[in-house]
Amino acid sequence: MSAHAKKIDRFFLISVALLTFGGFIVFLSASLGLLTQDNISLSSVAFKQTMSLLIGIGAFYIFSKIPYIWIRKIALFIFLGSIVVNLLLFVPSLSHFHGGATRWITIGSLSFQPSELLKIAFIIYLAAWVHFTKDKIKTLKFGLIPYAIIVAILSALLLVQSDTDTLVIIAGTGAIMLLIAGVPIRHMIIAGLAMALLVVGIIYTRPYAMKRVQTFFNKSADTQGAGYQINQSLIAIGSGQITGRGFGQSIQKFGYLPQPTDDSIFAVAAEEFGFVGTIILLLLYLSFATSAFRIGNRSPDIFGSLVAIGIGILVITESFMNMAAMLGLLPLFGVPLLFVSHGGTALIITLASAGIVANISKYSK
Repeated sequence: MSAHAKKIDRFFLISVALLTFGGFIVFLSASLGLLTQDNISLSSVAFKQTMSLLIGIGAFYIFSKIPYIWIRKIALFIFLGSIVVNLLLFVPSLSHFHGGATRWITIGSLSFQPSELLKIAFIIYLAAWVHFTKDKIKTLKFGLIPYAIIVAILSALLLVQSDTDTLVIIAGTGAIMLLIAGVPIRHMIIAGLAMALLVVGIIYTRPYAMKRVQTFFNKSADTQGAGYQINQSLIAIGSGQITGRGFGQSIQKFGYLPQPTDDSIFAVAAEEFGFVGTIILLLLYLSFATSAFRIGNRSPDIFGSLVAIGIGILVITESFMNMAAMLGLLPLFGVPLLFVSHGGTALIITLASAGIVANISKYSK
């Protein structure tokens, strides 16, 4: 590692800034749709998101200052800590059931989604594992088998939370990281087949997952039930046409779109900013990912390289899954549109992760 750190990669910093503040503006517009919901306070939601944004910016600044090599040294403790935090969901007095799943820890008026921490902790630990094993990662003993064990542990944690989406994202991100590290393709094909079998098993054994798949293949079958969200989303996106209705002018967010500030926020953005706006949003995510990949490619060590690339993969995959689901190109997922959707944990962790990439960029070649 270079003894003298440089400045943060400017292109990456601009991408983060535009996604963060552009996403917050979209959120403020979408949050107006909460006025039609009697059980939700618009001011409370806006205040919490604003506080999360400020904390997230603080986290970005702090992690951009912490030399990433320090994070590598405590990677195992970060990963174990994230597992412990997820185990707190089994404490009835702390866990919170919402939307058919137990994914939140609630302490007083504060809530936290442990799986968001698990994503970045997994990336950090896997990158550290590759760093310490070096060329041994290409063997079954140090490559595929440890990866399979880790994914099995995470499967147990996440399936209890009914969080299949996060499991798929983590496993997929890890597989790409290992391929980049040099793990033979045949090993990852085996892992991919095993993961596919697991997903199929989940679909057939969990009614909520089966319903999503059925709705995906027949969106018009139950337009007032299981297919309601996707149909309303498509109406909103289609209504935006080329240039959109204009900022704040979405109609679908007022009592039509379920969760206009959460899963459906992309549909609100598409309705207000149209095809042009959605293309700009796509380009912003692509700029974030490509700059993270470039930083990773120029990192002085494999740990920094895999962390930067892993975070880039995580952000673009999760966000594109949300968009594709709202467009009807994938079954509906419970993943947020990062930097945009309501959700303090996701916003804070995403900005903290971006801060780590920013620090890695200071030492890039």
